[in-house]
Amino acid sequence: MVKLACLCILSTLLGTSAYNPDHIAGATPPYLVYLKSDYLPCTGVLIHPLWVITAAHCNLPHLQVILGVTNPADATEKNVTVTGYEKMIHHPYFSISSISYDLMLIKLKTLIEPRNYIKTVKLPQYVIPENTMCSVSTWAYNLCDTTKDPDSLQTVNISVITNAECHNAYKAYDIKENMICVGIVPGRRLPCKEVSAAPAVCNGVLYGILSYADGCVLRADVGIYASIFHYMPWIEDTIKNN
Repeated sequence: MVKLACLCILSTLLGTSAYNPDHIAGATPPYLVYLKSDYLPCTGVLIHPLWVITAAHCNLPHLQVILGVTNPADATEKNVTVTGYEKMIHHPYFSISSISYDLMLIKLKTLIEPRNYIKTVKLPQYVIPENTMCSVSTWAYNLCDTTKDPDSLQTVNISVITNAECHNAYKAYDIKENMICVGIVPGRRLPCKEVSAAPAVCNGVLYGILSYADGCVLRADVGIYASIFHYMPWIEDTIKNN
């Protein structure tokens, strides 16, 4: 019990991503969306004034879409926009038993007007090169009280690695062409809790949505992401037809 208390104090002092020297804490990236539900939250990305993209593995009953928020645990935070949704559309090939096709589009009830703290992100036009530096952002929980909403928005700068390197980190997984891997080290398994479906944004362009990580992406552990470029026809068709 004493050991657990010490660990709790230490993690609070150091932060969940103290391992990575490139960790940046600051204002919310304007494209980042907090998807609050009666189950677990997820991270989303505003890709269109009416559409948010996230991971299909997210279970979001009674969803609230919250934009411009830095600290979800602070109910008094200003410059926050809350809206509902009209529909959720999973990729038709997604299965809960696989990490493939792990994408979901959410159509919002209201059109989001761009402003300083809320803006859409650019979408890719080509496959991302290896070694490209990306920013991965999501929210982290206070390890001493994970019953509350996350209270720490964090961003880590890490690079795209080769599929071969990714397979070495995750030998049990088939790393397909429609996936990218971003990070430095595989699964350090130190205590942390972070909001699922973190995006990888590289040079201002959304290239990935996190499907799986054995560890914590905010600590630079290698994550497997759905490659947004490979899903552009589905994204464009879904938005056009809905």
